[in-house]
Amino acid sequence: MGQDYVMIGLKLLGALGLLVFGMRMMSDALQKMAGPQLRHILARMTTNRLTGMLTGAFVTSAVQSSSATTVMTVSFVSAGLLTLSQAISVIMGANIGTTLTAWIMSLGYNVDLTNVVFPAFFVGIILIYHKRHRFVGDFLYGIAFLFLSLVMLSEAGKELDLEHNASVVEFFASFDTGSHWTILAFLAIGTVITCIVQSSAAVMAITILLCSTGVLPIYLGIALVMGENIGTTATANLAALGAGTQARRAALAHLLFNVFGVMWVLCVFYPFVDMVCGFVGYEPSAGGQVKLLPVVLAMFHTCFNVTNTALLIGFIPQMERVVCWLLPEKEGAKEEEFRLQYIQSNLVQTPEIAVLQAQKETARFAREVQQMFGMVRTLLGEKDSEAFTQLYNKVAHQEDITDKMELEIAHYLEQVSNNHLSDITKMKVRQMMREVSELESIGDSCYNLARTMNRLHDSGKDLTQQQYEKLKAMMALTDDALTQMNAVMGGHSREHSIRDTYRIENEINQMREHLKADNIRAVNEHEYDYAIGTIFSDLVGECEKLGDYVVNVVQARFGK
Repeated sequence: MGQDYVMIGLKLLGALGLLVFGMRMMSDALQKMAGPQLRHILARMTTNRLTGMLTGAFVTSAVQSSSATTVMTVSFVSAGLLTLSQAISVIMGANIGTTLTAWIMSLGYNVDLTNVVFPAFFVGIILIYHKRHRFVGDFLYGIAFLFLSLVMLSEAGKELDLEHNASVVEFFASFDTGSHWTILAFLAIGTVITCIVQSSAAVMAITILLCSTGVLPIYLGIALVMGENIGTTATANLAALGAGTQARRAALAHLLFNVFGVMWVLCVFYPFVDMVCGFVGYEPSAGGQVKLLPVVLAMFHTCFNVTNTALLIGFIPQMERVVCWLLPEKEGAKEEEFRLQYIQSNLVQTPEIAVLQAQKETARFAREVQQMFGMVRTLLGEKDSEAFTQLYNKVAHQEDITDKMELEIAHYLEQVSNNHLSDITKMKVRQMMREVSELESIGDSCYNLARTMNRLHDSGKDLTQQQYEKLKAMMALTDDALTQMNAVMGGHSREHSIRDTYRIENEINQMREHLKADNIRAVNEHEYDYAIGTIFSDLVGECEKLGDYVVNVVQARFGK
């Protein structure tokens, strides 16, 4: 008999593993199918609380993972794409969206899904090998694994025959379901288990299994479900640990929201549970209605989250003030300048969403190099020795920052590319890898210009007024190229034309040829010495090289 229990236990563990894998596969496939649309839905969040809540509910229902939605939201807050109040409304909606999972599971315990599973596997494998529809195939495989795991869990529950196991029945019967201390104990157990396994779906499946056998009273099962609501917040809080203050505030708001919900339910626990049971037609004091218990758990999960959201959606500003008070900004604390603003490596949980954050960071990188070029333009006309040295050192420091930005963004993109990505996302990752490499080259060109100017400064010589005017004209044209590049990087490529960049590049090339020829003539006619002519030629040549890097960035953005 002991050996039988071991085999059934292994079957249960395997079914739970299959459940988590199926949900993950289904979620990933949906995210790949939704891809850009999902990014745009979250990125264009408005300040309307109701819209935010509905968006959170919709996205979570679509990807079947409240953790994925919450981590996305925390990432977006960290990126500055969502305000804290917007994020709180999305998180509230995510809690409602996750209730669909409980309904799917309750369906699995009340309906024989075997007839659905095997056709789904057959159709799924055909679609997977048909590249055009492989994500639909992945989704079918994921949902088939999910349903198969539910069938296996149901069969394992029947094999355990716990309702006829006197010791098990006696163990659960020993708990006083009328005591709040018992409810709190099971709530704590649900919280701890969910934090450990990092899957509220798996814990929900175990709860439904125990309740469906009739050994776990409904009050204790609901206490476990309440614990799952708290435990599921651990994922976002762990992801936000290394992120900025705003991201940690969003994750904390998720925790406080669920804890508050549990607190008020505990105050009216028995009347509230009895009301939910009444909706389903289940009488807690009566036996023989075991098949209704999975539906009761799903109904409670829905009523709890919908009621909690309805109570708190009007108090989002107050919640925001509370989390800001609990997690204040450190006085005098200043983040390192090179630290990425829009992405944190520890938040790479949803590759399709991560691409938008990487695009924002790359666009910021483009703005940084143009600001660096602005410093170089100022350096050209600086006559005060002390001010020149300070500005030159600032340019040198900025060059270090561009090197670090390239490495950090590239490392982040490598992490993203390690996941299974859609073809569109793979293409965007490749484009951005090329973009950050070329942007770093622009930073190098800016530093080379500054070094050449420093060499001129140390020589004690100076350019003629005509040379200064010509260089300023060349740099103004180069700055136009950078401005056009930033316009392309900051918007949709379809809104711009690559011909504008080519036009400016042609003007830069023509000016370089003209200035080069004029410089040779001036040196031959002894208007200035050869050393000054060489420095002038180096500055012009570096500006033209910088213009080439700008073209490379724009070409990468357009996928050329």
